Amino acid sequence: MRSAVTISVVPEARGGPFVFWDDLAEGCHQAAELGFDAVEVFPPDAETLAELDVKGLLARHGLKLAAVGTGAGWVKHKLRLTDPDRARREPARLFVQSIVEAAGKLGAPAIIGSMQGRWGDGMERDEATFYLADALSGLGKQAATFGVPLLYEPLNRYETNFANTLADGSRILRMLDSNNVKLLADLFHMSIEEADLPAALRAAGKDVGHVHFADSNRRPVGEGHTDMTPIVRALREIGYDGYLSAEVFPHPDSTAAARRTIESFRRYVLNASS
Repeated sequence: MRSAVTISVVPEARGGPFVFWDDLAEGCHQAAELGFDAVEVFPPDAETLAELDVKGLLARHGLKLAAVGTGAGWVKHKLRLTDPDRARREPARLFVQSIVEAAGKLGAPAIIGSMQGRWGDGMERDEATFYLADALSGLGKQAATFGVPLLYEPLNRYETNFANTLADGSRILRMLDSNNVKLLADLFHMSIEEADLPAALRAAGKDVGHVHFADSNRRPVGEGHTDMTPIVRALREIGYDGYLSAEVFPHPDSTAAARRTIESFRRYVLNASS
C-alpha cells in the first residue's frame, strides 16, 4: 500500500476535507518533502488540470498521481449524473468524461462521488439508478482505454441515497455493463454507515480500488476514534495494494495534517508490516 495526500485547486470547495489548497506546486513540494508517494488532485475542470503542468510537477518531485476528483462538477457547476433534467445530465456526463480523459492521460483514475447525485426530486429510485448505472458503465469503458479504472464512491446518508455502504456500492457495480469500475472506500463515510469497517472491506474484496485514509471525525488518522489496525489488516487480507489517500480537514493546518497523516501511515502500514 502507498501513501497519498489531497490537493484542491477549487476555490468554491474551500473549507472542505482537503489537506492542501490552491497551490498545486507548493502542495506537491510539501508532499514530497514529507515522504508521500502520491497526490490526489481536485481541479475545477479538465482544462485547468491540463494547464497546471501536473506531469512536470510530479516528475520534479518524484510523485505519482493517485486519482483526480470530479467533485467540482457539483460544487462549482451544480451538475449531477442523475439530475431529473436531461438537459443537465448531459453536461454532467461530458464534464466527467473530460476529467476521465485528462486523468487517464496522466495514468490516473477519476473519482465519481458527489456528482452521482441522489434520487428523488420528482425522479423515482429505479429511474435514477438506471441513469447512474448507464453513466458509470460508459465512463468505466472510457477509463479502460487509458488502462485505469473508474472509481465510484459510496457516501454517507446525508450526501446521497444511492450507495451508503460498500455493500450498496458492490450491488451497483453488479448492474454495470463494465468491469472497470471499482469502489472508493472512504473511511470517514464508512465510520458513519458501516457497523464493522474491517468486515465491510473483507466483504467488498476485489471491488475496492482506492481508499480515503481518514479518521472518524474527518481529521487526519490518529485524531479520531477509528481503530486503524484491524482496517489495515483487512486491506491486506483482500490483497489491496493501492493508495491510502488523506481526504481530511487540514487540522490544525495543512502542514500539520499532512505530517500527522504520513506518521500514521508509517505506524499502521509500514512499521506494522516490517
